[in-house]
Amino acid sequence: MTTDRDEIVVSPNHVVFDLPEIVAVQEGLFEAVGLWVRFAVAADRSADAEPNPAARHKESQFTAARADVYNVCEWGGIDRLERDTRGGRIGHLRAAVVAQALVSLDDDLNEPHDLADVPVSINEYTGSHYTALHLLEGTVPRERITLAHTGPPVTRLDLLLAGESRATMLMEPFLSVALTHGAHVLGTYAYRGSQVVAPHLGGAQQEAYRTAVDKAVDLINADRARWAPTIAAEAGDRLDPADLRPDYYRYTHIAPFTERRFTETYAWMRSWRLSDGRSGYETLRALR
Repeated sequence: MTTDRDEIVVSPNHVVFDLPEIVAVQEGLFEAVGLWVRFAVAADRSADAEPNPAARHKESQFTAARADVYNVCEWGGIDRLERDTRGGRIGHLRAAVVAQALVSLDDDLNEPHDLADVPVSINEYTGSHYTALHLLEGTVPRERITLAHTGPPVTRLDLLLAGESRATMLMEPFLSVALTHGAHVLGTYAYRGSQVVAPHLGGAQQEAYRTAVDKAVDLINADRARWAPTIAAEAGDRLDPADLRPDYYRYTHIAPFTERRFTETYAWMRSWRLSDGRSGYETLRALR
C-alpha cells in the first residue's frame, strides 16, 4: 500500500481503540512527520461476528494488502500473525488503554466467583475473550469457566439488555450504554493491545507513525471532553456523550513490545492452548 508519499492505510478497529490515530489524521499530525495516513473504509462489520478471526473486517483487509496497519488486543496480535499469510509483525503496544468490564443485569451475579458454569458472552479471539479468561481464572476453576461466542460488542449488549445473556464483557461506548440501563459491574480488566504492521514498513516509517500518535495522545489528554462525542457516536442515539464514563478508557504514549512481555503473554496463551507455540519474539517483533 505504500506509495512514494509514504501513504499508510489503517484498517479500522472500534473508535475507543483508534482514537489517537483518528485525531492524528484530523489534526494533520501524520503529515507533520512526513506520512500520509488514511483509514480504510469500514465496510459491513457483520464479518466481525465470524468465528474465524482471520475472516473479520480489519484482519481480512490487512491480509488482502488493502491496509498496512491495525490495532488489536495483545493476545490477538500474536494470534492473527500466527494465522496470517502476509507476514506482518507487532510494532508496539498501542496508545489506547481500555477496560473490558464484566457486566450483568442479574441480581444473583455480583462478583466473578458467581460466574462458575455461567456462560459469559464474548467475541472469540478478541479482547473480550482473553480478558474474560484473565478476570475469571483468579476465582473460578479453569474447568468451570464457560464462555459463549456471541459476536461483537453491539450484539453482546443487545443480548444482555434482552435478558438473553446473564453476563457479558463490554468496552466503551457499549459499556456506558449497559450501565445507563441498570447493569452492574462484576469486574474490569484494563489492557493496551498491540499494533500489527505490514512487513514492508521500515523502522523510520514506524518511528514517524509513533511520533504522530504520541502527539495525538497529548492533544486528547489535554481536553478529554472534546473527544468523548467521537467515542460515544459509535453507539448512535443509544448514548448521550455526557453519559460516556471517563474511567474505563485512557490514552498514553506508545510503548515497546518487549521480549519479557512477549514471553509472559505467550506462556499464558499456551497454557490455555490459544497458541501451539510456533512463534518466537524475533519472528513477531517489528524492526525499530
